[in-house]
Amino acid sequence: MPQRPASRLSTNRSSLGHKARYALRHPRRVLPYLRRAGRDTWLRLRHRDGHVAYYRAVMASDTAKSPEAAVGGGPSHDRWLAIGQMQFDYLREHGLRPQDRMLELGCGNLRAGWRFIDHLEPGHYYGIDISPDILIEAKKTLVRYGLQHKLPYLTPVDNLTLDFLPDAAFTVVHAHSVFSHSTLDIIDECLANVGRVLAPGGFFDFTYDRTETREHQVLGEDFYYRTQTLVRLAARHGLAARFMDDWEQLPHGQSKLRVTHAA
Repeated sequence: MPQRPASRLSTNRSSLGHKARYALRHPRRVLPYLRRAGRDTWLRLRHRDGHVAYYRAVMASDTAKSPEAAVGGGPSHDRWLAIGQMQFDYLREHGLRPQDRMLELGCGNLRAGWRFIDHLEPGHYYGIDISPDILIEAKKTLVRYGLQHKLPYLTPVDNLTLDFLPDAAFTVVHAHSVFSHSTLDIIDECLANVGRVLAPGGFFDFTYDRTETREHQVLGEDFYYRTQTLVRLAARHGLAARFMDDWEQLPHGQSKLRVTHAA
Protein backbone atom coordinates (compact mmCIF):
# COMPACT_ATOMS: atom_id res chain seq x y z
CA MET A 1 0.00 0.00 0.00
CA PRO A 2 1.60 3.31 -1.05
CA GLN A 3 2.22 5.68 1.80
CA ARG A 4 1.14 9.21 2.34
CA PRO A 5 3.72 11.09 4.43
CA ALA A 6 4.16 9.10 7.66
CA SER A 7 3.39 12.13 9.79
CA ARG A 8 0.04 12.58 8.03
CA LEU A 9 -1.04 8.99 8.61
CA SER A 10 0.11 8.83 12.22
CA THR A 11 -1.32 12.15 13.36
CA ASN A 12 -4.21 12.16 15.82
CA ARG A 13 -5.84 15.47 15.01
CA SER A 14 -8.21 15.24 17.95
CA SER A 15 -5.42 15.23 20.57
CA LEU A 16 -4.70 18.34 22.58
CA GLY A 17 -0.99 18.00 21.82
CA HIS A 18 -1.58 18.11 18.08
CA LYS A 19 -3.94 21.07 18.40
CA ALA A 20 -1.40 22.99 20.50
CA ARG A 21 1.44 22.32 18.06
CA TYR A 22 -0.75 23.21 15.09
CA ALA A 23 -1.81 26.47 16.75
CA LEU A 24 1.82 27.44 17.34
CA ARG A 25 2.70 26.75 13.68
CA HIS A 26 -0.43 28.43 12.27
CA PRO A 27 -1.50 31.20 14.69
CA ARG A 28 -3.71 32.90 12.09
CA ARG A 29 -5.91 29.80 11.88
CA VAL A 30 -6.70 29.69 15.60
CA LEU A 31 -9.52 32.26 15.54
CA PRO A 32 -11.29 30.72 12.50
CA TYR A 33 -11.01 27.30 14.17
CA LEU A 34 -12.53 28.60 17.41
CA ARG A 35 -15.35 30.25 15.47
CA ARG A 36 -16.08 27.00 13.63
CA ALA A 37 -15.92 25.01 16.87
CA GLY A 38 -18.41 27.39 18.47
CA ARG A 39 -20.71 27.21 15.44
CA ASP A 40 -20.57 23.42 15.40
CA THR A 41 -21.28 23.16 19.13
CA TRP A 42 -24.35 25.33 18.67
CA LEU A 43 -25.55 23.23 15.73
CA ARG A 44 -25.07 19.98 17.68
CA LEU A 45 -27.18 21.39 20.51
CA ARG A 46 -29.92 22.35 18.05
CA HIS A 47 -29.86 19.05 16.14
CA ARG A 48 -29.64 16.21 18.62
CA ASP A 49 -31.47 13.64 16.50
CA GLY A 50 -28.38 12.24 14.83
CA HIS A 51 -25.32 13.00 12.76
CA VAL A 52 -27.22 13.46 9.49
CA ALA A 53 -29.39 16.24 10.89
CA TYR A 54 -26.34 17.93 12.41
CA TYR A 55 -24.27 17.71 9.24
CA ARG A 56 -27.18 18.90 7.11
CA ALA A 57 -27.15 22.04 9.26
CA VAL A 58 -23.38 22.35 8.78
CA MET A 59 -23.89 22.16 5.00
CA ALA A 60 -26.65 24.76 5.12
CA SER A 61 -24.36 27.12 7.00
CA ASP A 62 -21.38 26.51 4.72
CA THR A 63 -23.44 26.71 1.53
CA ALA A 64 -24.84 30.08 2.55
CA LYS A 65 -21.26 31.39 2.68
CA SER A 66 -19.84 29.64 -0.38
CA PRO A 67 -21.36 26.66 -2.23
CA GLU A 68 -17.98 25.74 -3.68
CA ALA A 69 -16.17 25.84 -0.35
CA ALA A 70 -19.02 23.85 1.22
CA VAL A 71 -18.09 20.81 -0.90
CA GLY A 72 -14.38 21.17 -0.24
CA GLY A 73 -13.59 23.29 -3.24
CA GLY A 74 -10.99 25.27 -1.39
CA PRO A 75 -10.37 28.98 -1.68
CA SER A 76 -10.92 29.38 -5.42
CA HIS A 77 -13.16 28.40 -8.31
CA ASP A 78 -10.10 26.98 -10.06
CA ARG A 79 -9.59 24.52 -7.20
CA TRP A 80 -13.27 23.50 -7.37
CA LEU A 81 -12.82 22.80 -11.07
CA ALA A 82 -9.54 20.95 -10.56
CA ILE A 83 -10.90 18.54 -7.95
CA GLY A 84 -13.92 17.80 -10.11
CA GLN A 85 -11.69 17.20 -13.11
CA MET A 86 -9.50 14.85 -11.05
CA GLN A 87 -12.49 12.73 -10.07
CA PHE A 88 -13.83 12.59 -13.61
CA ASP A 89 -10.49 11.77 -15.22
CA TYR A 90 -9.86 8.97 -12.73
CA LEU A 91 -13.21 7.27 -13.31
CA ARG A 92 -13.01 7.66 -17.07
CA GLU A 93 -9.52 6.12 -17.06
CA HIS A 94 -10.92 3.28 -14.95
CA GLY A 95 -13.68 2.38 -17.35
CA LEU A 96 -16.55 4.86 -16.97
CA ARG A 97 -18.54 4.54 -20.22
CA PRO A 98 -21.32 6.76 -21.57
CA GLN A 99 -23.77 3.85 -21.27
CA ASP A 100 -23.03 3.30 -17.57
CA ARG A 101 -25.75 4.10 -15.07
CA MET A 102 -24.21 6.12 -12.26
CA LEU A 103 -25.33 6.85 -8.70
CA GLU A 104 -23.37 9.59 -6.93
CA LEU A 105 -23.71 9.71 -3.16
CA GLY A 106 -23.19 13.20 -1.77
CA CYS A 107 -23.25 14.79 -5.21
CA GLY A 108 -23.06 18.30 -3.72
CA ASN A 109 -23.23 21.13 -6.22
CA LEU A 110 -21.96 18.81 -9.00
CA ARG A 111 -18.28 19.63 -8.65
CA ALA A 112 -17.52 16.44 -10.58
CA GLY A 113 -21.14 15.58 -11.31
CA TRP A 114 -21.59 18.03 -14.18
CA ARG A 115 -18.72 16.30 -16.00
CA PHE A 116 -20.24 12.87 -15.33
CA ILE A 117 -23.62 14.10 -16.60
CA ASP A 118 -22.03 15.49 -19.76
CA HIS A 119 -20.19 12.19 -20.35
CA LEU A 120 -23.13 9.85 -19.69
CA GLU A 121 -26.15 9.19 -21.84
CA PRO A 122 -29.33 11.15 -20.94
CA GLY A 123 -31.02 9.93 -17.79
CA HIS A 124 -28.03 7.84 -16.68
CA TYR A 125 -26.92 10.04 -13.75
CA TYR A 126 -28.59 9.95 -10.34
CA GLY A 127 -27.24 12.24 -7.62
CA ILE A 128 -28.34 12.24 -3.99
CA ASP A 129 -27.38 14.47 -1.07
CA ILE A 130 -28.55 15.11 2.50
CA SER A 131 -28.49 18.87 1.89
CA PRO A 132 -31.40 20.50 0.02
CA ASP A 133 -29.39 23.74 0.01
CA ILE A 134 -26.51 22.25 -1.94
CA LEU A 135 -28.89 20.54 -4.38
CA ILE A 136 -30.34 23.95 -5.26
CA GLU A 137 -26.79 24.97 -6.12
CA ALA A 138 -26.46 21.75 -8.15
CA LYS A 139 -29.39 22.83 -10.30
CA LYS A 140 -27.66 26.15 -10.91
CA THR A 141 -24.56 24.24 -12.03
CA LEU A 142 -26.69 22.29 -14.52
CA VAL A 143 -27.99 25.53 -15.99
CA ARG A 144 -24.52 27.10 -16.07
CA TYR A 145 -23.16 24.25 -18.17
CA GLY A 146 -26.29 23.81 -20.29
CA LEU A 147 -26.90 20.18 -19.31
CA GLN A 148 -30.68 20.21 -18.89
CA HIS A 149 -31.08 17.93 -21.91
CA LYS A 150 -29.17 15.18 -20.09
CA LEU A 151 -32.11 14.78 -17.67
CA PRO A 152 -30.14 13.98 -14.51
CA TYR A 153 -31.94 13.02 -11.32
CA LEU A 154 -31.15 15.03 -8.18
CA THR A 155 -32.78 13.85 -4.96
CA PRO A 156 -32.47 14.87 -1.29
CA VAL A 157 -32.20 12.01 1.22
CA ASP A 158 -31.99 11.67 4.99
CA ASN A 159 -30.13 8.34 5.11
CA LEU A 160 -28.13 5.92 2.98
CA THR A 161 -30.52 2.98 2.98
CA LEU A 162 -31.15 3.66 -0.74
CA ASP A 163 -34.54 2.03 -0.20
CA PHE A 164 -36.27 4.12 -2.90
CA LEU A 165 -33.95 2.86 -5.64
CA PRO A 166 -34.46 -0.36 -7.66
CA ASP A 167 -32.33 -3.49 -7.47
CA ALA A 168 -29.18 -3.73 -9.63
CA ALA A 169 -29.89 -0.32 -11.15
CA PHE A 170 -26.36 1.15 -11.26
CA THR A 171 -23.14 -0.04 -12.84
CA VAL A 172 -21.13 2.69 -11.08
CA VAL A 173 -21.65 4.13 -7.60
CA HIS A 174 -19.42 6.99 -6.52
CA ALA A 175 -18.89 8.84 -3.23
CA HIS A 176 -16.17 11.46 -3.03
CA SER A 177 -15.45 13.02 0.37
CA VAL A 178 -18.61 11.54 1.89
CA PHE A 179 -17.28 8.90 4.27
CA SER A 180 -14.69 11.44 5.44
CA HIS A 181 -17.63 13.26 7.04
CA SER A 182 -19.57 10.18 8.18
CA THR A 183 -19.77 8.23 11.41
CA LEU A 184 -19.06 4.50 11.17
CA ASP A 185 -22.72 3.56 11.60
CA ILE A 186 -23.63 5.66 8.53
CA ILE A 187 -20.86 4.00 6.50
CA ASP A 188 -22.15 0.62 7.69
CA GLU A 189 -25.67 1.57 6.63
CA CYS A 190 -24.42 2.44 3.16
CA LEU A 191 -22.37 -0.73 2.73
CA ALA A 192 -25.28 -2.82 3.97
CA ASN A 193 -27.48 -1.49 1.18
CA VAL A 194 -25.31 -0.46 -1.75
CA GLY A 195 -24.85 -4.06 -2.90
CA ARG A 196 -28.56 -4.32 -3.64
CA VAL A 197 -28.57 -1.40 -6.08
CA LEU A 198 -25.19 -2.28 -7.61
CA ALA A 199 -25.49 -4.20 -10.86
CA PRO A 200 -23.50 -7.43 -11.35
CA GLY A 201 -20.00 -6.48 -12.46
CA GLY A 202 -20.44 -2.93 -11.22
CA PHE A 203 -18.26 -1.09 -8.72
CA PHE A 204 -18.55 1.43 -5.89
CA ASP A 205 -15.67 3.88 -5.46
CA PHE A 206 -15.39 5.97 -2.32
CA THR A 207 -12.74 8.14 -0.71
CA TYR A 208 -11.98 8.38 2.99
CA ASP A 209 -9.55 10.11 5.32
CA ARG A 210 -6.96 7.44 6.13
CA THR A 211 -5.10 6.99 9.38
CA GLU A 212 -2.76 4.24 10.50
CA THR A 213 -3.10 5.04 14.16
CA ARG A 214 -6.08 5.62 16.45
CA GLU A 215 -9.30 6.35 14.56
CA HIS A 216 -10.61 9.77 15.47
CA GLN A 217 -12.75 12.72 14.45
CA VAL A 218 -12.51 16.50 14.56
CA LEU A 219 -15.47 18.75 15.40
CA GLY A 220 -17.89 15.99 14.43
CA GLU A 221 -17.14 16.95 10.81
CA ASP A 222 -13.99 15.09 9.76
CA PHE A 223 -13.54 11.36 10.45
CA TYR A 224 -10.32 9.35 10.08
CA TYR A 225 -10.47 5.57 9.57
CA ARG A 226 -8.00 2.72 9.13
CA THR A 227 -8.25 0.99 5.78
CA GLN A 228 -8.79 -2.43 7.36
CA THR A 229 -11.76 -1.14 9.33
CA LEU A 230 -13.58 -0.29 6.10
CA VAL A 231 -12.42 -3.42 4.26
CA ARG A 232 -13.77 -5.63 7.07
CA LEU A 233 -17.01 -3.67 7.18
CA ALA A 234 -17.54 -4.22 3.46
CA ALA A 235 -16.82 -7.94 3.84
CA ARG A 236 -19.53 -8.23 6.48
CA HIS A 237 -22.01 -7.26 3.79
CA GLY A 238 -20.74 -9.59 1.06
CA LEU A 239 -18.57 -6.97 -0.63
CA ALA A 240 -14.89 -7.05 -1.56
CA ALA A 241 -12.91 -3.83 -1.10
CA ARG A 242 -9.67 -3.07 -2.94
CA PHE A 243 -7.27 -0.24 -2.11
CA MET A 244 -6.73 1.93 -5.19
CA ASP A 245 -2.97 2.40 -5.26
CA ASP A 246 -2.85 4.72 -8.26
CA TRP A 247 -5.20 7.23 -6.60
CA GLU A 248 -2.44 7.80 -4.03
CA GLN A 249 -0.29 9.39 -6.72
CA LEU A 250 -2.80 12.20 -7.26
CA PRO A 251 -2.72 15.52 -5.38
CA HIS A 252 -5.56 14.71 -3.03
CA GLY A 253 -5.37 14.10 0.71
CA GLN A 254 -7.87 11.24 0.89
CA SER A 255 -7.45 7.59 -0.06
CA LYS A 256 -9.80 5.50 -2.18
CA LEU A 257 -11.35 2.02 -2.00
CA ARG A 258 -13.19 0.20 -4.79
CA VAL A 259 -16.00 -2.12 -3.64
CA THR A 260 -17.51 -4.88 -5.74
CA HIS A 261 -19.71 -7.89 -5.12
CA ALA A 262 -17.60 -10.62 -3.54
CA ALA A 263 -16.95 -13.59 -5.80
